[in-house]
Amino acid sequence: MEKVYAGQTVSVDKEGYLTDLAQWNKDIAIEIGKEVGINELTDKHFEVLAYLQDQQRKEVALSIRGVGKSGIVDIKQLYELFPKGPLKFSSKMAGIPKPKSCI
Repeated sequence: MEKVYAGQTVSVDKEGYLTDLAQWNKDIAIEIGKEVGINELTDKHFEVLAYLQDQQRKEVALSIRGVGKSGIVDIKQLYELFPKGPLKFSSKMAGIPKPKSCI
């Protein structure tokens, strides 16, 4: 499937997660954020997204607890930044596949 974010056509899976991280950019993250109800992304949001992308590249299994221990945000802050689905939506905004720990 394909979808257009920020004027750029990207490949997505059936749930709307990007299938090619190379297609990701901050403008795409901002548009996905609006789709999931996060209208303004802060530097802290982008720090979390960069961390998730780095972990994805290292093939580390993602979990909320793992992000909470990252030193970037604790679990409470993660929920504040991504209130409707901390790992599910942060992963989507980061342009990485949906973590297996998300239902």
